[in-house]
Amino acid sequence: MSKSVTHSLVLPDKAERLRLFGSVDPIQGDKPVLKEEMQDLQNSKNDFLFELQQVGIENLKYPMDVISLKNPVKATSIGNFRLTTSLEREFKGINMSRLAEQLQHSRNEGLSDRITDLLRLTQRLAEEMNQQKSQLEVTYPWFYTRAAPITGVFGLNHSLASITVTWEAGKSPIIKAGLNIQITTLCPCSKEISEYSAHNQRGMLRIQVHGNPGELLPCDWKEDLLEAAESNASSCLHPVLKRPDEKQVTERAYENPRFVEDVVRLVAADLYEKHWVRKFKVDCSNEESIHQHDAIARIVYDKSRGHECVDDYFTFI
Repeated sequence: MSKSVTHSLVLPDKAERLRLFGSVDPIQGDKPVLKEEMQDLQNSKNDFLFELQQVGIENLKYPMDVISLKNPVKATSIGNFRLTTSLEREFKGINMSRLAEQLQHSRNEGLSDRITDLLRLTQRLAEEMNQQKSQLEVTYPWFYTRAAPITGVFGLNHSLASITVTWEAGKSPIIKAGLNIQITTLCPCSKEISEYSAHNQRGMLRIQVHGNPGELLPCDWKEDLLEAAESNASSCLHPVLKRPDEKQVTERAYENPRFVEDVVRLVAADLYEKHWVRKFKVDCSNEESIHQHDAIARIVYDKSRGHECVDDYFTFI
């Protein structure tokens, strides 16, 4: 029986290996290394031509607690933050590191998706930068338990939530919120013309709302928007379904056929009846199961004006 032969490498030491692949010694420069000796270009003042409405950072992912009336009532999620302030004409720039510092400061205090937490953070951004305006935008997945309709087996569903807080000194804050919810829709036309069955599809329903001026959103705004979406769909989605559950869900969808046009109108009616909603935008997109295209519909409505309006108020996530 032959013996295996082990070949060993003789490697240079770590420093020599790094030099082999291009590393060089630090350059001995003559610029200051102490903060108090460094020039602060951002704080330099002059006539810089224009005021900026927004300047800051985005795509900053940070952990945050999500508070819910559904289980889990408190869970850690990942928020994708956009933090900005205004910039007066005479200032060259802002110290952007302070924005991230304030986010960490709020995290140390127990940052959550409560509107009060986010409003406090937004105000701090402006005050720390000595600016008159600031804005915070955050999107994050919201997980909640859902039981199968017959067997009661539990699992976790999720929707994508968003909050925008705009703060300006001497004015009431502006609060916007949104929720992206997946739903099932069954085609009414297919049900009407077919001898049996009907095609259905999974749809994406996007809802965004403006609160009333000077008022915070209710603590159950996520649950409110979720109910408005799912109660008007052919069926809601479930994380776990056994055979008896699948029968019930399929039959419920058949009993509640919906075009995309139907969905956005029904959801709009629910939002119109909510006293805390001032403006809203409802967008539904169905990934058609028998076409290569999607079907879409949208409503934008301003209750304070009493009619439909352009959708400049909103940007969907």
